[in-house]
Amino acid sequence: MSQIEQKIARELNVQDRQVVAAVALLDEGATVPFISRYRKEVTGGLDDIQLRALEDRLRYLRDLEDRRKSILATIDEQGKLTDPLRRAIMQSETKTELEDLYLPYKKKRRTKGQIAREAGLEPLAEALLADPMLDPELQAAAYLNPQAEINDSKAALDGARYILMERFAEDAALLGKLRQYMWQFGQIQARLIAGKEQDGAKFQDYFEHDEALNKVPGHRALAMFRGRNEGCLSLALVLPDEDPRSAGAGALMVAETFGIEDQSRPADKWLLDVCRWTWRIKLLTHIETDLFGQIRESSEQSAIDVFAQNLKALLLAAPAGPRATIGLDPGLRTGVKIAVVDATGKVLDHGAIFPTAPQNRIADAEKVLSALCLKYDIELIAIGNGTASRETERFVKDMLKKHPAIKAEPVMVNESGASIYSASEYASQEFPDLDVTIRGAISIAHRLQDPLAELVKIDPKAIGVGQYQHDVSQVALARQLNAVVEDCVNGVGVDLNMASAPLLARVSGLNLTIASNIVAFRDSNGAFASRKQLKDVPRLGPKAFEQAAGFLRIMNGTDPLDRSGVHPEAYALVHRIVKTSSKAVNDLIGDSKFLKALNASDYTDEQFGVPTVMDIIAELDKPGRDPRPEFKTAVFQDGVEQLKDLRLNMVLEGVVTNVTHFGAFVDVGVHQDGLVHISALSHSFVEDPAKVVKAGDIVKVKVMAIDAQRKRIGLSMRLDDDAQSEPDSATPGGERSANRRGGSRNQAKAPVAPASTLDALFDQALKKGARR
Repeated sequence: MSQIEQKIARELNVQDRQVVAAVALLDEGATVPFISRYRKEVTGGLDDIQLRALEDRLRYLRDLEDRRKSILATIDEQGKLTDPLRRAIMQSETKTELEDLYLPYKKKRRTKGQIAREAGLEPLAEALLADPMLDPELQAAAYLNPQAEINDSKAALDGARYILMERFAEDAALLGKLRQYMWQFGQIQARLIAGKEQDGAKFQDYFEHDEALNKVPGHRALAMFRGRNEGCLSLALVLPDEDPRSAGAGALMVAETFGIEDQSRPADKWLLDVCRWTWRIKLLTHIETDLFGQIRESSEQSAIDVFAQNLKALLLAAPAGPRATIGLDPGLRTGVKIAVVDATGKVLDHGAIFPTAPQNRIADAEKVLSALCLKYDIELIAIGNGTASRETERFVKDMLKKHPAIKAEPVMVNESGASIYSASEYASQEFPDLDVTIRGAISIAHRLQDPLAELVKIDPKAIGVGQYQHDVSQVALARQLNAVVEDCVNGVGVDLNMASAPLLARVSGLNLTIASNIVAFRDSNGAFASRKQLKDVPRLGPKAFEQAAGFLRIMNGTDPLDRSGVHPEAYALVHRIVKTSSKAVNDLIGDSKFLKALNASDYTDEQFGVPTVMDIIAELDKPGRDPRPEFKTAVFQDGVEQLKDLRLNMVLEGVVTNVTHFGAFVDVGVHQDGLVHISALSHSFVEDPAKVVKAGDIVKVKVMAIDAQRKRIGLSMRLDDDAQSEPDSATPGGERSANRRGGSRNQAKAPVAPASTLDALFDQALKKGARR
């Protein structure tokens, strides 16, 4: 067992053998969903969360080990690898510690310290450090070297200073001590760069901002770093109330490390100046870079975690199921695009209607839409929530009132990313003969029927539920979001005869090439009758079959077990249960009373233990069970379609679109999401908004503040909250032009809460969200 595996076992608080087994499976190419579902005996029951943490930590520690070996080899080549240094390198537990130890041996550009050594000044530096009783000026006079441009004592002492500065700045123990001190007591200081007032208006909360470094929340840190990247803010690491003219705590720590103190000896002042220079010029900059990097890394991970939580909620949103659906992609000038799909998602018809301004061809649109609903026995009408969505919804509801024979239900659908899908290469392959706009309507219909199956066709980063997603490591973001998609797809399972190639590609053990081969095989040979047929698919070998088979469902196949989550390798165990029960497999499936009476230990063997047998029994009880919730929809209030329609204290139903560390954004049907600040999510203290709400939740909210000019809505989920009284006369708002979804340019007049109310909500959200 390696030290890496032992370390991970301690960190996860699990047994060594569990980690060893999990690592072996991962190294063999097994996926986390497969291991957590079908290898419980091997890993001792590690779940998917533990396995994801193990996988991430394994990657980090192996990278650390590779770097450690490289550093040891480099220092050894230089002939400078001592036993104490080797021990220190071997004991370092982070990349930062490792790089601190390597710093003195790292190849550098030719420095002033190196030039001074070449000029023969190192003995002068050593002498003054060793014996402060020596007079610097007198000692320096003996080291004049005109050939090296050391023409006077000052030049000699400057060279000696550079030599000591390099030595002090490369001391690993000192670096660690100073880094810890600055982390504990340092502040991040943000200042406006002169002349950037207008360009940096969105960063105005940080024009004069000081905050404890170890307390700054991730969203604020990322905002400040973005301001610096855009050239609007300057950032600095400072110690509060420290006089920049004094030696400072950092310089004193340097002095203390090397036994330097002011005892009025001849060299004391010069040595203390060296400490001051070392701190201000070398160490502070180095530590600022390190700690800002640490803050950025943790803030990025926090933002990625938020994105992942929101993505998971959207992917696991309740599907409307196999019901004939019309998808409407609303628009104004270009009209409302229509796509009709049957219960299996097959496109039956498409077109466009113009019930909204400027055409207002309401009668013609009503005739077309009603005819399609009756012809195809439509059950659902999915309306994209972008431009003109509320106008389109109102038209649909009016049409349904006039045609009681139509039993369709209108549902507003989040269309984020639909336009990206419709213009993608996959969409052009899936619907080569259809216009991009029609593909968007198809996607909206499919997204209502099965959000998971449709959203996997879109790059997760394009779904629009992230926080500062463009400011974080795109590699780390993609890795975590792909893991979320993989977990969700395999957690739900995939219908082998219905799934698209992008959905199949997310199944454990498969990739897009094999998924495309599965679809091609299905198109050529007809629907799969059994899981065994997968072995005939080109490039789908035994390993891929082992990983994927349990997550693929065949609903009307020759073997009833193929529609369940029971892995084919365990079919023999099911047949043993069948044999002892004198029941057919079909009769066994769903017989809860009988299955719950079974003793799992009666059916264990060398391959399958109690946990797996219990899983199999549960699966037989509810084969292919879907973990997603029951389908339900929000009902937006009639007459509240634009920002100008809102009133203070109005209670509305809405859909949570995004959850952040400082609150949740809710769509109430006015083309601009409102913010429920973390403090207004509940009457009790909320540490993490994600524990109260998730993307896709339907909630009731009260309007607490409105700012039409800045397109801001303050909401509360505490319905007994009371907004300040509405002003006697409405304050004119600005045009509702480029809001986040786009929209018509309508002149809006809305009641505006006093500035103090609105600013308090949004300033808390955007500046002080985590300081409660």
